[in-house]
Amino acid sequence: MLLENPDVPFHRDRTDDATVLSTRAFWRTIIAVPVLYEPEALRTLDTHNWLIVHVADPNAFVQAHLPHAQLVTPRELVIGTPPAPGKLPSKEQIEATLQRIGYRPDLHIALYDDEGGGWAGRLGWTLDVIGHSNWSYVNGGIHALHAAGVPLVSGPPETVAATQASIRIETTPIAEIADILPILGSKDHVILDARSREEFEGTRAAAARVGHIPGAVNIDWLRLQDRNRHTKLVENLAALLEDNGVTREKTVITHCQSHHRSGLTYMAMRLLGYPKVKAYHGSWSEWGNRNDTPIEVLF
Repeated sequence: MLLENPDVPFHRDRTDDATVLSTRAFWRTIIAVPVLYEPEALRTLDTHNWLIVHVADPNAFVQAHLPHAQLVTPRELVIGTPPAPGKLPSKEQIEATLQRIGYRPDLHIALYDDEGGGWAGRLGWTLDVIGHSNWSYVNGGIHALHAAGVPLVSGPPETVAATQASIRIETTPIAEIADILPILGSKDHVILDARSREEFEGTRAAAARVGHIPGAVNIDWLRLQDRNRHTKLVENLAALLEDNGVTREKTVITHCQSHHRSGLTYMAMRLLGYPKVKAYHGSWSEWGNRNDTPIEVLF
């Protein structure tokens, strides 16, 4: 049921030649596919030019983490301001976080978390936004590392020398409302909603309005995690996406409530080599709290 089909006064034209050429050039620069490392591989890999990042609450980090891992907390990855607290933080906030953990553009950045990839994927998206495509994901995160017997340590993160990080925000991996409205119904695009089925259908409310973006595909982010394999990615990941119409020839825009759960769907598609993936960082907390955005409900 389509509830609204409003006029779109804030639509901006992004089809000029300069924009198209810039966008194509950007996709070429991030076409490098991130690496998916199995936990066991970390026993023998040469990690001297790595920055290992554990995304978690500090209390969880101090209990167990990989040696030399640096901590990034979820709140450092979001702006934190209602009504869309999951939006990308300021350039200055991102730079401060990167400087604190010793970031350098020449480092390979290995990501993991303690929840099966949501926050790790959110950081992977952030790295794409700043043009750093040299990153990887440790499959399953801390739970899989522990199950595999990989040595872990406890305590606070090691102190590292702060670096000078000067970044540029590349907007191509970012989707805004004005990017989504013109492509609703397009056969060349797919919107992937990573929320629960109840949120998608509109039977569970997490914003002023319920439902989903018209035409969106729903794959709950939990379906990408194999709980029988310590939250590793499911082995039928590619088929799961393709069977739901999320195919690699399309431009895919993924979101959830705050671009946390969709961090996993974004990362999964990047790991599979999908060439054109974006994240709507405003997500449903923005879309569902406006009165001028179209929605569908299924009840």
